[in-house]
Amino acid sequence: MTIKDSLIASLVPIFLGFGFVIAKPAMDDFPPILLMGLRFTFAASILIWWFPVPKGYLVKIFIASLVANTIQYSVTYSGLNLIDASAAVLLVQTEVPFGVLFAYFMLKEKPTIRSLIGIFVAFIGVYVLIGSPSLDGKFLGIFLTILGSGIWALGQVLVKPLSKELNSLTLVAWLALFSGPILILLSNIFDGNSLNYIKSANMDSWIIAIYLGFFMQPVTYGCFYYVLKNNPLYKVLPIVTMGIPLTGLLAAILLLKESPTTELYLGGSIILFGVILIVYTKKGEKIT
Repeated sequence: MTIKDSLIASLVPIFLGFGFVIAKPAMDDFPPILLMGLRFTFAASILIWWFPVPKGYLVKIFIASLVANTIQYSVTYSGLNLIDASAAVLLVQTEVPFGVLFAYFMLKEKPTIRSLIGIFVAFIGVYVLIGSPSLDGKFLGIFLTILGSGIWALGQVLVKPLSKELNSLTLVAWLALFSGPILILLSNIFDGNSLNYIKSANMDSWIIAIYLGFFMQPVTYGCFYYVLKNNPLYKVLPIVTMGIPLTGLLAAILLLKESPTTELYLGGSIILFGVILIVYTKKGEKIT
């Protein structure tokens, strides 16, 4: 990966980690699925006018958006709504080992032996982390957050071929256009009339929704898909996700006043060590 691509990729966790954490208080007014629907609808509304219809790719974009946006964000943010943000921001690091596994089976990107050890270590960290007292009795939230991480990784495998063919912001715009209205419709089905939540939401929640849709989504995923276009998934995912714990934990502690437990720090450290093993691999150390 070039220095330019590394620098661009490093911007993603800064905005994504902060956005992931501050989404939690907005869910006091907006159900998670509705919040994500607004996020993608806002993003599409400012981008779609600048990029032509990607003819010949619409079916593939719809499938990718269904997995990477609609299903994944519904699951992940429903999990975030049930557990502390400081725990969720660490659990989503499982995107990296999931990403390596999916890239191997679907894109034939062979990981190294050290990467396989990193995957094993990362899931040991998950086991330690979920022993935190703050997660006691919150199995559903833990399960949804980890499941969402796996779905996200699968979604990026589907997006990667498209990133080689389409401009990164074109991809962001059309993925958002497909997923936003579907998410709002799903929220109407599962949560009730969305207009009631929209009318009663306070200004702080609206500011968060606007940040997620008009700023975080275009910037972070525009950068992410740009870098993904030219680099293997297993090299991009770790850079993107390794910065999220620092940004996310700081935001959770300073803005949400959360107090992470010893188990969270220990489990999170083990997860990150596993991720580092995946990132820093020796060339030629392939699966046999």
